[in-house]
Amino acid sequence: MNTKAELIGIARKARSRASMESLERVEVTTELGVNGDYRGKLRRRQVTILAKEDWQAACREIDQGDIPWTERRANLYVCGIALPRIKGSKLSIGGVIFEITGETDPCDRMDEVAMGLKDALTPNWRGGVTCRVVGAGTLSIGDPVNQII
Repeated sequence: MNTKAELIGIARKARSRASMESLERVEVTTELGVNGDYRGKLRRRQVTILAKEDWQAACREIDQGDIPWTERRANLYVCGIALPRIKGSKLSIGGVIFEITGETDPCDRMDEVAMGLKDALTPNWRGGVTCRVVGAGTLSIGDPVNQII
């Protein structure tokens, strides 16, 4: 099956533990990450990206196939690509360039969503990647996702 890698979700939160706001389009800057997201000022963890395939695998593992991706509290939701698991790797989404700074470690909050979810997200960086923005621009649902070699 040949599926194209694309951006299928955009979300932000105004402050810690705030509800996630889903968007169709958003500005992303090197200074503040996803416009309006409180974590954007944090350089190492400026933007978080989650792969649909990893999220679904973790949810299946705990027999919870219908948990919305926004419960993971990531900024960007992509499909059709294995996220790089090496710090310093780069991804382009639309015209925006991201540098992988590490793994998005699952926290205890995931077990508040569904018991066992934290452990299900732990192997092989299933919880997603943290990034910093190295090339700013506008993101829209449907933008292509590519690893930069």
